[in-house]
Amino acid sequence: MTLEAIAAHRTIVLEGGDGVGKSTLAHTLVNQYGFTAVHSPRTPDHQTLINRYRDLLARPGRLVLDRSFLSELVYGPLYRGHSRLTWNQALDLAQLVTARDGVFLYLTAPAATVHQRLTTRDGQAPALVEITALADAYQRAFRSLTDHVPVLTYDTASSTDRLTG
Repeated sequence: MTLEAIAAHRTIVLEGGDGVGKSTLAHTLVNQYGFTAVHSPRTPDHQTLINRYRDLLARPGRLVLDRSFLSELVYGPLYRGHSRLTWNQALDLAQLVTARDGVFLYLTAPAATVHQRLTTRDGQAPALVEITALADAYQRAFRSLTDHVPVLTYDTASSTDRLTG
């Protein structure tokens, strides 16, 4: 699948660890295809995640989410020992994405590539073992998600512009 085919969707959810290229791709979708980008940093503890994302997905127009609720299922257990969303809540939100003619795009890259990108961008990067653990957690989450909603995977380290589903 090409970028043009992805851009035919009304909603695109970009997911993956830091340094895989989510923001770069979101920028391209905004500039070339007219999407509105919403970057989703960690939601403060006092905010209800499910309501925040329901409100976000109720917005009109074409949206590209640069990280979303799915990252809570990955980062929460790894860094806080638990997720602030249940899988049922995440699946409900995923269905809202699908109802908006949406697709999930899982961006990946080898740990060494991510490490180098983060070091170049931020001057530092987590250890390779931490980057690998994060990538493994995303793979588990997406294996579960693909049974319920459309998911495409894109290795941003490859030289091809084609996406796989």
